[in-house]
Amino acid sequence: MAEIQLKSVGKRWGNFVGVKDFNLTIADQEFLVLLGPSGCGKTTTMRMIAGLEDVTEGDILVDGKRINDLDPKDRDVAMVFQSYALYPNMNVYENIRFPLKVRGIPKDQHDEKVRRASAMVELDEFLHRKPAELSGGQRQRVALARAIVREPNVFLMDEPLSNLDAKLRVSTRAQIKNLSHELKVTTIYVTHDQIEAMTLADRVVVMSKGIVQQVGTPTDIYDRPANAFVAGFIGSPAMNLVHGDLSGGTFTADRLTVTGLNKDLSGRVTLGFRAEDAAIADGSAELNAKVYSLELLGDATMVTAKVADGTLVSVKAHKDFRIKISDPISASIPADICHLFDAETGDRID
Repeated sequence: MAEIQLKSVGKRWGNFVGVKDFNLTIADQEFLVLLGPSGCGKTTTMRMIAGLEDVTEGDILVDGKRINDLDPKDRDVAMVFQSYALYPNMNVYENIRFPLKVRGIPKDQHDEKVRRASAMVELDEFLHRKPAELSGGQRQRVALARAIVREPNVFLMDEPLSNLDAKLRVSTRAQIKNLSHELKVTTIYVTHDQIEAMTLADRVVVMSKGIVQQVGTPTDIYDRPANAFVAGFIGSPAMNLVHGDLSGGTFTADRLTVTGLNKDLSGRVTLGFRAEDAAIADGSAELNAKVYSLELLGDATMVTAKVADGTLVSVKAHKDFRIKISDPISASIPADICHLFDAETGDRID
């Protein structure tokens, strides 16, 4: 098993900065998710840990040993790629077995190890098939088994579910969660899907433009986002963010007024609240606008209205709630569910 430390790690290509001053300790057996939009530096960070990208500055340590100059094959990491990367001429059994052959594991141990890994991802009945005969979910499970069979110190997973349809993503996500519990191996998982991050991670690292925005448990990041970027990235739907003026404890924007906020603050701020924390009101309330759209989700109805500067805000209503587009609507937004962010920097205001 392995503790991983990244000390002031950075990656540059000429004047372009891919990752800047990344500092983090990943505990032994921790499941860490690197989360952010495309181009934020999350995959580059993982590739530096794997040895597929050189570190421009800083150090990467595994159990206290600096690994910057080690070849990928000497880092004892197993990587699961987005594209599966299976050998098309080999059947499932041989694909899973291949890392054992490359690493010189005695042949008399191969069958036991392959079948153990296969059983963990429920592939026993497919061992004779070629990758072309498998579904996308089955191919991804082969890639997982091939990583498991190596018994590495570290698992690296680069958006392994992004090629799967919605139903397969849910079932494979559950399988990865269960495997993490069984194998107890330090795992770093890259995704742009915040639902994957929230459901899988012990801790989440939210990144933007090569810079770490916040590190914390999924609950910490959801309940207390460090800045407006994190607030707007985490959650489904993301947190509503409205620009306006704060004075005497009252936030004011077009069609939105919230009282009972911090009386010591004043000026331009960004107010945030989550759709599930607000509530449809019978009469006039904090939000008074017209319905922009209505989405039936099965377990709830999502109502969207347009407020200041054309900003769209969402409120989650009961599953039986119905209203027509352009009808007036009011919503209760108590001060205690609101978050405040600096209008200029985006930083959280407590």
